Amino acid sequence: MNNPIQIVNVDFVKQANGALVYRLIDRHGPISRIQVSEMSGLAAASVTKITRNLLRFGLVKEMEPQESTGGRRAISIVAEREKFATVLIRLGRTSVTVATMNLATEVLFKQKYQLQIKQSLAQLEHYLLDLIKEAVAKYLQSGGQIIACGITVPGFVDQKTNTIHFMPQLNLKKPWKLAEQIQQAINLPVFVGHDVRALALAESYFGKTKTCNDSILLRIHRGVAAGIILNKELFSGSKNNLGEIGHTQVDPLGRPCKCGHFGCLETLVSNPAIEDTVRQLLEQGHHSEWVSLERCDLDSICRAVNQGDPLLVELFQKIGRHIGQVLAVCINVLNPEKIILSGQITQAQKILFPAIEKALQAMALAEFVKHTALEASELEHDDIIGAFALIKRALWNGELLVQLLEE
Repeated sequence: MNNPIQIVNVDFVKQANGALVYRLIDRHGPISRIQVSEMSGLAAASVTKITRNLLRFGLVKEMEPQESTGGRRAISIVAEREKFATVLIRLGRTSVTVATMNLATEVLFKQKYQLQIKQSLAQLEHYLLDLIKEAVAKYLQSGGQIIACGITVPGFVDQKTNTIHFMPQLNLKKPWKLAEQIQQAINLPVFVGHDVRALALAESYFGKTKTCNDSILLRIHRGVAAGIILNKELFSGSKNNLGEIGHTQVDPLGRPCKCGHFGCLETLVSNPAIEDTVRQLLEQGHHSEWVSLERCDLDSICRAVNQGDPLLVELFQKIGRHIGQVLAVCINVLNPEKIILSGQITQAQKILFPAIEKALQAMALAEFVKHTALEASELEHDDIIGAFALIKRALWNGELLVQLLEE
């Protein structure tokens, strides 16, 4: 039998090799070219050629020679993180956050703007472009260089075409090519992603799942969604969108959900759902020493839970059971090393987490639960760090790197 002919895309190999070298320098620097060659399996000549291109653009820099081990001392290389910046946008339901952040994850500028309740898509797009241009101009005055723009949204995103297909507050009649419009306006590569999935990626790069191969991030805010990391890669599936576990039914007789069903997890544990439940309890005559109808935001509720308010402790134990019920299914299917819970609700984790863990132990496979840690996210700037993670991924997989080096 004849062996099948394998066609190798030379450009893809170059991109993959360049990304591998940069990733090793970024993660392990200071590091010598010889060490990069040993860790990557690439020939020393290939590593030298790639690092020469990286040095030419300035993405890496040389440091003082390492101590000699007998022979010429090796020169160490590190990633340049302060010289380059990114523009980050988090477009939410009622607000937009615009920021600039350098490759060392230092926030250089950050501003949150409220969106008008009623505006057309064209008006929103024009407003966003003005904010982005202003942020770019402000940073460029400092003499630095911006290499890319990242944007996250609470909707369905097709990463293959870099387009937005659905957003809760917008009536999109066709895919929204926001990335294309931004790219034309500021002449920079733009990467768009789902906010929670991007946050899971950020947790894998910079947070508590950095050492994990498989993990789940559950984000509870105005909605409930999850991001899944498998083999250190963000799992998107062939359809580009998954992780909407907030629309798993936990109470068939529960409240109507915006998805059209009843009793979804989101209708019970999201921030608005918790606040509405507490208001209803107070209106029914239940007493709380720490919250009232006038002071019923989630921060106040969590403080009351931590103070031991009987009414709210019981409520959060019930919320924990609901969350655990859905996460138990996720554990049985994916068997992750860690589950990270993100959102304001984690302020009350000393009551919430034991309730979740109790439900997991009752509903998930014992062997799986035993080896799955439950922790609260401690990521800083969780509104924009997901957008930065999209750019980081594009550097590490070579998609952005190859564009920069071709300039």
